[in-house]
Amino acid sequence: MLRQKIKHVNDFGKDSVPSLVLRVSIPFMFAQFVNVLYSIVDRIYVGNIPEIGAISLAGAGVCAPIITLLSSFATLVGIGGSILFSMRLGQGDKKEAERILGNCFSLLIILSAVLTVLFLLTKDLLLGWFGASEASFPYADTYLTIYTCGTFFALLSMGMNYFITAQGHPMLGMVTTLIGAIVNIILDPVFIFLFHMNIAGAAVATVLAQLSSCIFVLCVLKGRGMSIPLHLKRPERKLAGRIFALGFSPFLILATDSIIIIAMNAVLQYHGGPGYGDTLITCATIVQSYMLLITSPMLGITGGSQPLISYNYGAGNQARIRRIVLCVLLLCIGFTTVMFLISRFLPSVFAGIFTNDPEYIELSVWGIRAFTLMIIPLSFQYTFVDSLTALGLTKLSLSLSLFRKALYFGATCLLPFAFGAASAFYAEPVADGVSFLVSTASYLIVYQRFLKNPGDLAKIAVGGKKSAAE
Repeated sequence: MLRQKIKHVNDFGKDSVPSLVLRVSIPFMFAQFVNVLYSIVDRIYVGNIPEIGAISLAGAGVCAPIITLLSSFATLVGIGGSILFSMRLGQGDKKEAERILGNCFSLLIILSAVLTVLFLLTKDLLLGWFGASEASFPYADTYLTIYTCGTFFALLSMGMNYFITAQGHPMLGMVTTLIGAIVNIILDPVFIFLFHMNIAGAAVATVLAQLSSCIFVLCVLKGRGMSIPLHLKRPERKLAGRIFALGFSPFLILATDSIIIIAMNAVLQYHGGPGYGDTLITCATIVQSYMLLITSPMLGITGGSQPLISYNYGAGNQARIRRIVLCVLLLCIGFTTVMFLISRFLPSVFAGIFTNDPEYIELSVWGIRAFTLMIIPLSFQYTFVDSLTALGLTKLSLSLSLFRKALYFGATCLLPFAFGAASAFYAEPVADGVSFLVSTASYLIVYQRFLKNPGDLAKIAVGGKKSAAE
């Protein structure tokens, strides 16, 4: 059955653009949505542990930015390598594409080993810095220790999955995350409640789910149905530098996401005080879980389109690039509009999944509505930044991302001094609204200079096609 699926390959250079974007982005979007279930399902079960649910959820919330930081290294190699990989496929250079794939595999193995040791040695210090109170620290420490031991499986499954989509098999990429989510959903209640492992059970279930996804990804990439099969290669310093250069922007986007969550947890703990601080962090964990249901699928839409853009960049077809970006933008706007309406009318339903405490539900509902005020304009930021990254304009895309994160970080730290601890929740819409204007203006400049007129595609990066894809 697997070999039959592999035969259905999308042609990135000839298929109809709207249907191609839907066939590639929707599975990738769904895959990202399913991937979010790893953390959300854990938090739902953890929040409902008898007697210690609320404080356990606060502990899981403190771990969230550290887990995001670990995951960001998978995007550093996965997105950076798959962009370069897609460019080579667009140029018809399969031998070079195979070399890139093998190098990325090696780099992820090395990174996972280094990160596992580093985070295990520093986890106590990190948790203290990132908002763990005396009450929540034991729960956060237990969860993070077990999760970090599974870093190898998390990085390989996430990072290598990009290359399945890049070879024209988005449905198989979706299956990767679906397998992990199903395993996680089944095992969570078993380990948490049946075996009475509490928050440790949630972490064990997550690691086993990531192991399942990792096995599936490697089996697919090693299969004979792949046009570019996976072989372990000795890492090459020059090639690794090009991969990291292209992947640095999305890596930094995710890494700074974790820094902002860390800052928010620390600010809420500081301004909320010993008692109210943990309450605010628990509610922020619920709100951030809801935001993941928006940002992760949207990242799936824009990230799923990157191989299409990079392929057509390598092929020199800017007319298709323009149509791809427009289709992706419209898809993101439609998705965020639906989620905005849900956040207005149904946030209490979502909050009630995590807790039955009226105080936590009321505060979480308010937080969800505050966080989502500007999610529709956020569609433009995500679409344009990821499109620029796929075109090799990593400096510009990185600058736009860092601008938004700097606004977010500054507002998170400064608003509570003037308006109280809970006002930190308004940092998200402030950053999203301003960044929408800046990113849109920047992309229109690029469009006018390089994408509007035929024959200008080679000018899109400094030094032309060679500097972006080399």
